[in-house]
Amino acid sequence: MFNSFTDNKFFKKEKCRLCLSSDLELVSEFKSTPLANDFVPSTLLDINQPLYPLGILFCESCSHVQLSHVVNPKLMFEHYVYVSSTSQSFVNHFKDYEISILEKYSPTPNSLIVDIGSNDGVLLNFFKEDGFKVLGVDPATNLAVEANNNGIETINSFFTYELSDNLTRDYGKASVVVANNVFAHIDDLHDVTKGIYKLLADDGIFVFEVSYLKQVITNNLFDTIYHEHLSYHSLIPLLTFFDNNDMAVIDCEEVDTHGGSIRVVVQKKKGPKPVNDSVGNLINMELKLGLNTIDPILSLSNKIKELNEKLNSLVHDIKNEGLQLIGYGAPAKATTLLYEFELSDQIDYIIDDNPLKQGLYTPGSHIPVVNSDVLRQDIVPEYMIILAWNFAEQIMENNDNYLKKGGHFILPLPNLQVY
Repeated sequence: MFNSFTDNKFFKKEKCRLCLSSDLELVSEFKSTPLANDFVPSTLLDINQPLYPLGILFCESCSHVQLSHVVNPKLMFEHYVYVSSTSQSFVNHFKDYEISILEKYSPTPNSLIVDIGSNDGVLLNFFKEDGFKVLGVDPATNLAVEANNNGIETINSFFTYELSDNLTRDYGKASVVVANNVFAHIDDLHDVTKGIYKLLADDGIFVFEVSYLKQVITNNLFDTIYHEHLSYHSLIPLLTFFDNNDMAVIDCEEVDTHGGSIRVVVQKKKGPKPVNDSVGNLINMELKLGLNTIDPILSLSNKIKELNEKLNSLVHDIKNEGLQLIGYGAPAKATTLLYEFELSDQIDYIIDDNPLKQGLYTPGSHIPVVNSDVLRQDIVPEYMIILAWNFAEQIMENNDNYLKKGGHFILPLPNLQVY
């Protein structure tokens, strides 16, 4: 699966991930960055972390949008500091997600549910509570250990066709395979989809959620562009991709996770479930927006430039007045924003609620990550930029005393706002 890397840590993408065409056009280049989740302890601050190229390609053949370079996934995912259950809003989302699958598709009671990229097992736990057999697959050793300790059986591995063959032999067919915020992270989607087909029961469904290209463009969510996210999916190229892999999209909907995602439901071509009108409706919407053309992704550059000027002007004014600026949230996407806008030297420290990140330093820029105890002091930093902007409402609600003490929140995206 990783043969393309040989002795290198990354390689340039020469063929489209979905249709395998070599008709790729480079439409945007960002500043090179370290790996977005490569937080370091104080003992490694003297080591220069490698920077990797970050560009966007558009496939002229199928309109799929993807990164120009692929970093070896072993460098990014074998130890992972993003934990799904850290955010209560995500826990609630996964519960609603499980309920939606049960109500819409009625999987056979006590059948097998498999989660690819299962993280700490938060979604599978809900299925388990409702009587299903569950199995997680995740390459992050730390998360697999945690999930197994919590009673969610998890295979510590990348999902491949070869692994699916073993899972089918050992566990049988799955009525549901899910993969959330994973389908954008995989380079060899053909191998993985072949494995999903192998693992699925003939009447089973594959359900995945992934960041939606429409929202990236319309809301200027450029910071979601980083090395873990190899693909920026829209439905039109996915339809052809699954069709070429003997599968069919039968349902889809937009969901609000990660600033705007799409949930897609797929079955084998000969599966029994009808195609929902949502598929045709979303295709028509994408055609009206021109997502099958290069123009929308080209327009993103101007939006980024405009936001850069506005945010840096605001930060400049804050610093000129001798005021303190800190961050809240150290998500992976903060790495792109900090590097592209050259803000690393302007932020004193970042608060994050994830214990795995506290006490570490941000990738490359080495901004200290701390817990929220600092906000309990009588005198607080004057300004706080919410880098985890997709959780802004929850963060501001949980820290309303910060405002009462005279602090100000800065929300950089989707639209620059100061509270």
